[in-house]
Amino acid sequence: MVFGLFGNKDKALQKTIERATNKLSQQPDRWGALERLKEEGTDAALVGLCKRWSVTSMKATEDEQEKNWVVDVLVGNGPASLPALITYMKTAEGLSFPLQVVERVADHDKALAIADELFKSEQPGYVRMPDRRIDLIRWFCEWKGATDEEAVPRLTPYVTDFDENVRFTTIEGMATKDPAKIVGPLVDALLRPEEESGRIKRTILEVLAKAKAPLGDRGPAVSAVLVGTLSDYKVENGIVKQR
Repeated sequence: MVFGLFGNKDKALQKTIERATNKLSQQPDRWGALERLKEEGTDAALVGLCKRWSVTSMKATEDEQEKNWVVDVLVGNGPASLPALITYMKTAEGLSFPLQVVERVADHDKALAIADELFKSEQPGYVRMPDRRIDLIRWFCEWKGATDEEAVPRLTPYVTDFDENVRFTTIEGMATKDPAKIVGPLVDALLRPEEESGRIKRTILEVLAKAKAPLGDRGPAVSAVLVGTLSDYKVENGIVKQR
């Protein structure tokens, strides 16, 4: 009898989640289901709330409103939301919304530990859909909680990722970090023979020039590749400059 009751409860919860994530439903129907998930408040119900981020409803304004509402609800729950968020992020295609919540409810050490688990699941290399990886890198670059000492080593492997958009996102994100810390990884990426993308090379040069990153004894090697479409850059006084 007890098992039957739990079974019925699980089925009811699943139906509520399905209504909350039905992109073809009218908004009032989704709102009602979302409110019920909020009221239930169990980890399973909160994971169901998170799943609202995974679907895009027909009207953009309503879609954004509902997704931001879920963010606010989970932030309102504080650290109690973290188990559900961690469960959801293990299989989520996108990470931008859950990471907004993590940033607002987790302390530094917990947020860094969550990020490390996500990085571990997103090892550099080929992936069919790089959206998760890009969301994670973009968030981590912008997260004020990470020091440059913590951020740069974690970002460096993605400067040479298989996916060009991942590389681009990482390189751009490094622009705000300590010039002395980013110069090594960026020069390595610029000079590697496997890098064939002119867009990536130019982005590296833009970041190095903007940061006035000190090239040290690598200035001549950088100068040697500043030909063709890269010839509007030069090395002067040990830093990259635009001509």
